[in-house]
Amino acid sequence: MIERKFVAQKFKEFQIQEYITQSLQNVGHSHTKMVKTPLGEKIIIFTSRPGLIVGKKGQNIKQLTKTLKKRFDLENPQVEISEVENPNLDAHIVAEKIVDALEKFGSQKFKAISHKIMADVMRAGALGIEITISGKVPSARAKSWRFYTGYLKKCGDVAIMGVAKADAQAQLKTGIIGVKIRIMPPDINLPDDIKINEQSETKTEEAKEGPKEQQATKEQKQRPKGKRRKKDENKRTETDE
Repeated sequence: MIERKFVAQKFKEFQIQEYITQSLQNVGHSHTKMVKTPLGEKIIIFTSRPGLIVGKKGQNIKQLTKTLKKRFDLENPQVEISEVENPNLDAHIVAEKIVDALEKFGSQKFKAISHKIMADVMRAGALGIEITISGKVPSARAKSWRFYTGYLKKCGDVAIMGVAKADAQAQLKTGIIGVKIRIMPPDINLPDDIKINEQSETKTEEAKEGPKEQQATKEQKQRPKGKRRKKDENKRTETDE
């Protein structure tokens, strides 16, 4: 019974996220996060243009809370909007930009759009980006075009967990065009990164002073031995006499 409750809860969250992504189009929507609080359900929407979601005097966000409450039987939904710091590093926002440009300028300019987006993403600090556009571009036959630059991991845990991925579809007169985005963020920790810790100047000075101190101690040890030898020689001379 407990497992069924967890599955039903996760399925409900997935339905809410899908509904928000479908209703919020062309507003720079990145992703949605749900958090349970004692007062009710807290829904956080991450976007690059929060003003379009809020609307005039918060009308759009009020309407969204009402529809979520009626459609998904939520007790007290609280919708919050969080702005994405760097939209060019978010795969969902970048895919939405490409889809908007294709629907606006057509499929004939897909190369210029892809190169412009890649330049913007690399300027933002990304390590690498890959754009795959598939469909009837630009001829009547379906093809797949791949644009890439920088460094991008293809396998391993880094490629699964660290690389940002997004898929989108552009609806044109010639048909539907698929867009896939893969972005390597700058703050990712790679397993082959090597960091060298530089030694401070104080340690090097101590290391240089070490042999001098050893020489001084050796000289001190050798001095008393010479005195003992002289005393022994004096004693031997007295006995011989």
